[in-house]
Amino acid sequence: MKRNYFKSKLFLKYIWSYLFILLIPLILMTLFIYQNAVTNLRSEIEHSSLSQLTQTKVIIDGRMKELSEIASRISYDKRLTPFRVHDSYYSGEAIQALDQYKATSSIIGELFLYFHNDKNIYSAKGLSSLDVFSSTFSFNNWSKDTVLQDLNRVKFPTMRPADTVIRNSTLQDTMLAYLVPITPYSPNPHGTIMYLIKESELTSLIDSILGNYQGLTYILDNNGQILVDNRQGEALTNAEAQSLFGLSPGIHDKILDGKPHSIVSVKSENNGWTYVTVMPSAQFFSSVVHVRSFIVMLFIIVVIVGAAIALLLARMQYQPISTLLEFANSKSKPKHQANEAAGAGNELDRIRTALQEYSSRVDLQEPYARNHFLSMLLKYGNAQSLTPELQEAFDVHFDRTHHFVMVIGWGESGDTHEDKQDRQEIIELLAQIEFPELEAHAYGVELPQLEQLALIISFNMDAEQQPFTPARLIVEAVLSNMLETFDAAPSIGVGTCYSSPDQLNQSFIEACSAFEMRGSSGHGTVTYFEKLLDTTDHTFWIPANSLMKLSQSLKQGSYDVAEQTISPFIRSLQSPEMSALQKRCISFDILNTMLKTASELGIHNLIQDMAPNMIYSHSLDELEAGFLSLASRICTQVERDNQKEEQSQIDRIVSYIDEHYRDHALSLETIAFEFAISPSHVSRSFKEKMGLNFIQYIWQKRLEEVMHQLKTTSAPLKDIIIQVGYLDTPNFIRKFKKETGYTPGQFRKLFWENGQAPAVSELDDE
Repeated sequence: MKRNYFKSKLFLKYIWSYLFILLIPLILMTLFIYQNAVTNLRSEIEHSSLSQLTQTKVIIDGRMKELSEIASRISYDKRLTPFRVHDSYYSGEAIQALDQYKATSSIIGELFLYFHNDKNIYSAKGLSSLDVFSSTFSFNNWSKDTVLQDLNRVKFPTMRPADTVIRNSTLQDTMLAYLVPITPYSPNPHGTIMYLIKESELTSLIDSILGNYQGLTYILDNNGQILVDNRQGEALTNAEAQSLFGLSPGIHDKILDGKPHSIVSVKSENNGWTYVTVMPSAQFFSSVVHVRSFIVMLFIIVVIVGAAIALLLARMQYQPISTLLEFANSKSKPKHQANEAAGAGNELDRIRTALQEYSSRVDLQEPYARNHFLSMLLKYGNAQSLTPELQEAFDVHFDRTHHFVMVIGWGESGDTHEDKQDRQEIIELLAQIEFPELEAHAYGVELPQLEQLALIISFNMDAEQQPFTPARLIVEAVLSNMLETFDAAPSIGVGTCYSSPDQLNQSFIEACSAFEMRGSSGHGTVTYFEKLLDTTDHTFWIPANSLMKLSQSLKQGSYDVAEQTISPFIRSLQSPEMSALQKRCISFDILNTMLKTASELGIHNLIQDMAPNMIYSHSLDELEAGFLSLASRICTQVERDNQKEEQSQIDRIVSYIDEHYRDHALSLETIAFEFAISPSHVSRSFKEKMGLNFIQYIWQKRLEEVMHQLKTTSAPLKDIIIQVGYLDTPNFIRKFKKETGYTPGQFRKLFWENGQAPAVSELDDE
């Protein structure tokens, strides 16, 4: 291994990177094992808590039901009627009855019977006045007046939270008060049964739920109040505890006091109480210790082996860096070479900068992508290539039953501001149109010709209707919509309606044919392809509009449409009623149309190469193959000529931009009007030929000029920026720094050619 490898920070970074890469599987495996153990333990604990909570709920629900049944029996016990209780003769019998009822439930600490507005209260130990009762049982959070008020007004069984009770001024205990009106659930109860239940009777049922783990267990009433709790290691605020009330039954994760907690909740359907356990999640991780020794041992072994492997891999990867660096320098601009000379960044930094710049030149983002895709649809008719994602992005949908294409043109117009404004408004108007009453929508497509626009129409049609009728209504609606907005009446060519969007290329060719025939009717007319010189009255002759469609498909270089037009002609020659002379004449019609079109396109060598052999073919299959071969050659030549013309045009556009990029008004629209092609066609062609879009190219030209001026002149920065056609100076400075890594002032100071930077005050101005 060469020693100078270790002088490279990049090489050392590779070594550390490979070490980390080798350690990642170990760390992931360790985390997986550890997490899996924690998850299993946590799941066991949570399900155990859920099971115990459910069991506790069943027990307590049974005890509460038992108390409700005792209250019901008391309400119907003749010994405990107000009359007999107040009667001195029967009062002893009533007290004895209360003692019997108290003995039927083990959780009852004390049992009291109170009749509304009575001055006395009765228990298993005898009768006492309310004053004596208050002095005997004193509650910390339940005043004497509140006790009396609750005894007289409670209408539903109510459990008061655990409270400290001082009995006979000396004994202290924590008890819950359970008030049950009698008769239970009556709208007008006449008394109240009050059970005093020691808190230990309920906490004893929940003490074992947490086991050895830290946490809390709560029993909440149907209003979210804490009845009893069991705390082991921590406590929650009242607000946090009450937030547990709304949880649905089951297992939950919740942040309490800023820490994650595992919460198990069970809810009683009988009394609406909620039983909750809350355990800090961190203790589950600390409980799993049996895998730590294995992890430490495995880590040491992998580090030792991985260090040796990392050295070998780092050397293997560093070797091609020099080649990549040469590629980066070849793709970099002078600013990056200057950065390299200044020692800015390592090898990968320079490579990354160059690749980012190169990537920006082939950026797939294209503001005219929708128009480009629709143009391809008109040319090739493959609507299936428009995926649902693209349809959603472009807001284009072909979900109607029929489709056709219109070609709209306005003839020659001026290049005034008003003309440009009108053209832009027309494009915006026809970009997407809805006709709800006709169940149709339309999408505008800018054609390469500046004064022409295609409109793709999709509409619904009943089975008994003829396609021409709704199509005519839609065309009239489009024309009316345009005439309401603009003075100039356009000429329109309308193609045939098809049931599949894959046939839109045929409809487009037909619309172009109809548009070419508009000359006989003048400007501002609508020409339907279906109405063009149709000679269908003659059984065996080819309709003139079909020959026009064939000619137009060849002019457009659309082999698919030409094939779909020629094949039906050949199949018609198979009719047994047709004579050989008629077949020969029809063949000559097709051939003459194709050769005439080729001649108009400047393709003259086809007659000698192919024409003689095709007419004297031995079979119709050979004849069809010959015609299709001829059509293919014409379409291929058209495509080749178009590409040459387009490349030549792009060269002229680039030359024009290089001369006028300092003009701040330079835009796609001005280029389009200068060269009489549509802005979308300029954008698409420029991106395809140059590798970067129009805006990026102008920005690069202006940036290069500013950098040159900063290096070679002392002119103020603001003047330089304005001279190159950029009016927003602060925005230019931000983009300049993002592109070069320097502010213009820093750039001028670093790359001043004469070795003398301009005055500091000038840099401050910048």
